[in-house]
Amino acid sequence: MVAESKDPDLSKLELINVPGGALAFELAAKFCYGSNFEINTVNVAHLRCIAEYLEMTEEYQEENLIVRTETYLHEIVVKNLDKSLEVLGACDGLDPTVEEVGLVDICVDAIAINVSKEQLVSGLAHLECDVGSGKLRMHCQDWWVEDLSALRIDYYQRVIAAMRRTGVRPESIGASIVHYAQTALKGIERRHVWDSGPLVGDNQRVIVETLIDLLATEKITSVTLSFLFGMLRMAIEVDAGLDYRIEVEKRIGLQLEMASLDDLLIPAMQTSDSMFDVDTVHRILVNFLRRIEEDDSGELSPCGYESDGLKSPSHSSVLKVGRLMDGYLAEIAPDPYLKLQKFMALIELLPDYARIVDDGLYRAIDIYLKAHPSLTESECKKLCKLIDCQKLSQDASSHAAQNDRLPIQTVVRVLYLEQLRLKSTVSSSSHQHSSGCDGGGGSLSQRMTMMCSGSGVPSSCVSPRDNYASLRRENRELKLEIARMRVRLTELEREQGVMRQGMRDGRNGRALLASISRGIGRIAMLGGPAAERRKTKNSSQQQQQPQCWDGGKSRRGHKASSSSVTYAES
Repeated sequence: MVAESKDPDLSKLELINVPGGALAFELAAKFCYGSNFEINTVNVAHLRCIAEYLEMTEEYQEENLIVRTETYLHEIVVKNLDKSLEVLGACDGLDPTVEEVGLVDICVDAIAINVSKEQLVSGLAHLECDVGSGKLRMHCQDWWVEDLSALRIDYYQRVIAAMRRTGVRPESIGASIVHYAQTALKGIERRHVWDSGPLVGDNQRVIVETLIDLLATEKITSVTLSFLFGMLRMAIEVDAGLDYRIEVEKRIGLQLEMASLDDLLIPAMQTSDSMFDVDTVHRILVNFLRRIEEDDSGELSPCGYESDGLKSPSHSSVLKVGRLMDGYLAEIAPDPYLKLQKFMALIELLPDYARIVDDGLYRAIDIYLKAHPSLTESECKKLCKLIDCQKLSQDASSHAAQNDRLPIQTVVRVLYLEQLRLKSTVSSSSHQHSSGCDGGGGSLSQRMTMMCSGSGVPSSCVSPRDNYASLRRENRELKLEIARMRVRLTELEREQGVMRQGMRDGRNGRALLASISRGIGRIAMLGGPAAERRKTKNSSQQQQQPQCWDGGKSRRGHKASSSSVTYAES
């Protein structure tokens, strides 16, 4: 450079883009002037790059700096996993020279080969035999997983790809990905919408998208469902591309039955939209149902990865998802910004056989109606049509019959089904009483036999004549009670006809509700004196605001796995 300079008074040279900076140049100068220094894993990458920059080849001197560094790399570094990791970490900041000399590729291949050897040797050393089952099991902890987390994300991606080519176990690769994500994305979940900056917008997004790319090629069993939900939340936080989010959602959909309610409660990033990310849950549910359809039709999964280790979705899995979604609907229902279309879309997505009872769905719809009083009558009708009244339990039906938030048509439908159920119960009870009367003779003979002593002489306490008279009296009372129940049932049927005629004639809602109340009162009369007492108690409570049905329990649970069902308080 001095010889090529046209300045005769040149006293200063400026070296531009020197790899490794002043420290690397000082080491190269010491090498030229014969000063002693040690080549090690910390400075070998810098020395190799500065030697390339200064053209320190064999053309000028034998065993020049390039040859010295290459010898150290091939004889010491590539044979040791720990040293290969240290040198690759030291390559950061030496671009593009470090790529041009191929140092990164050398370290990546060395790491992959050494990990494969380490895993094989360590696995054989820790191989044990289970005496009880006669099976072999392997106990091996991969110490290098933590060291890989210190690498730059692009270097880490290349190392994982090389490991896959050399046959490293997918479980170990999955554990490494999880550890890298936990280390590199620590603290990002505490970020708010207004905290976006260059670091979060670029570097963290690249990390999340790269890790999702790596996950796309791994088996589904190598990472846990909680980690997948964590990655999905991270992707939303850093505003990753939609394709990356969909990839994670597909993997979650393959094992949705193992998710919890807290997993699905993903906050929405847009402050003007709903509080929870309903669209993401909708897509996850679509993927789960698609998995069921593919399993039923025997088709292969169109996803770009295998689902090894997962069983076919049984009916119990579908029921679990049904209960999970009912709990999710109840949690998002109080959101005043949740649109009716999104709420109904989630309900309609599940098939009918996903719910044995509709109590959970009724609870969610009841909460939504309370939180959205501005819904029109047509919208309320459309929403309540999604409830299968035949699947409501007796307690839920009783609550629905007195729920002022429900449309009149829904209340009438519930009352009609309750009447049919009551009629069926009365008919079966009448049949049982008739059967009991036919077998009265045998009962009489048994009683008379028990009244006799061991010698066959009747007891002096109760005579056979008095016992026979008592049985006849009980029989007459039973027949009279059956006759009364039949008369009351006839009155209920007549009342139902009046209700239907009133609806046809277009009577006002107040008259119709009065007729419904009379029908409820007559239903309560069928229970005898106990029912009359309950009716008196309920009439005093109806003067107040209607209380919410809690399924017989005072506490409210929000877990999807809980068996208690709670409705919105009025």
